[in-house]
Amino acid sequence: MLNINPADSDNYFMSEALKQAREALSSDEVPIGAVVVAGGKIIARGYNMTQRLNDVTAHAEMIAITAAANSLNSKYLDECTLYVTLEPCVMCAGACSWAHFARIVFGSHDPKKGYTIYAPKALHPKTAVTTGIQAETCSILLKDYFRKKR
Repeated sequence: MLNINPADSDNYFMSEALKQAREALSSDEVPIGAVVVAGGKIIARGYNMTQRLNDVTAHAEMIAITAAANSLNSKYLDECTLYVTLEPCVMCAGACSWAHFARIVFGSHDPKKGYTIYAPKALHPKTAVTTGIQAETCSILLKDYFRKKR
């Protein structure tokens, strides 16, 4: 197990989510990445795979949630933290609610599709949320991707 100073853990795990986002980018997917952490360890990783799987629900969070549930052999992730580079959409926020995450940490806000715009109460009431971790890095990765697509 890694010895990470708790004050640095959000940055460390967001860096790991950013690695996943770069994996998506290398596959010409929208660069969003996620990791699920339990007991200070990454138990699941995911990145956007909507193009590869031809599945509009294959968001980074959904891939990571499924992997974490399989890892723990449980549908509830109430002792886990989800780190994701972009604010979850309403679909992903709903899945996070059903999974009962203890905490969600996201990098940049999504002013077009983020759950806080459309369904600010979508998360489980016990889920703590932290925003803005490496927000600029997360945002630049997405903006660069879409700029190149235009």
